[in-house]
Amino acid sequence: MQRFYEVMFIVRPDTQDEDVDKLIAGFEATVTNGGGNIRSTEKLGRRKLAYLVRKFSEGNYILMTIDADGKLVAELERRLRVSEPVIKFITVRMDEEQKRIDKIKAIRATRKKLSAQPVAAPVEAPVEAPAEATPASA
Repeated sequence: MQRFYEVMFIVRPDTQDEDVDKLIAGFEATVTNGGGNIRSTEKLGRRKLAYLVRKFSEGNYILMTIDADGKLVAELERRLRVSEPVIKFITVRMDEEQKRIDKIKAIRATRKKLSAQPVAAPVEAPVEAPAEATPASA
């Protein structure tokens, strides 16, 4: 079953751009040869890391969005794990997240429809004129 994933990985900052391109091409080949589909690949550039990872304080971020099954994602993660230039990676399944977002949007849309409908003013009971005071018989 094909699912939608985001795979972000961080490459060592001392890796040459040509080597990074070869690395990305290798991961893309793994996905396509395994029967998956690549939606996009983005180089997010060099960024400072929040903490030291393998003695590096910076890294080159790459984000891949793919359609794949679980076995293919496991193989991709295995390749990321054994690849020397990759210092960190994370894979996130996005189809569940998209379902959750769509559900929240549907709930908000129904709330907007309910609040947009004019609320009928409550019908008041007719007010009777006050009875005049009757003179007291003396």
